[in-house]
Amino acid sequence: MRNIFLICNYDFMGLLRKGMIAVLAAVAAVFLSACYEPSPLYGKWADNYGNQITFISDGTFVAKIFTSDADESAVVYQGDYSVIDNVLVFSVSDGNSINTEWDIRGSMLYLEWAVSENRTKQLTLYHVSK
Repeated sequence: MRNIFLICNYDFMGLLRKGMIAVLAAVAAVFLSACYEPSPLYGKWADNYGNQITFISDGTFVAKIFTSDADESAVVYQGDYSVIDNVLVFSVSDGNSINTEWDIRGSMLYLEWAVSENRTKQLTLYHVSK
């Protein structure tokens, strides 16, 4: 009788250990998946003047920027982008690079776009879509 109790007790302890391992694995999976946060830049940003930038999750962008407020033609930029702290680095497909500080407050993106070598344009863009 005593041997039967030890066998039953051993099986119960084995099941308890397996159950605890399964619970710990599930908690770890939930915790690790909750740590991933997509970039807040993803999606399309635009303003009322027609300027817009679309950030794609593969690290590319497309931007349509009016170079001056009086100008009716926009310049289209496309290429790759990367984020280093609060600096956006746009590597434009024509070989140029645009570095700018950025900030998001609520659903608005603030950045300074380099229109030419010595001229910049302040942009305040609204998050239009993801």
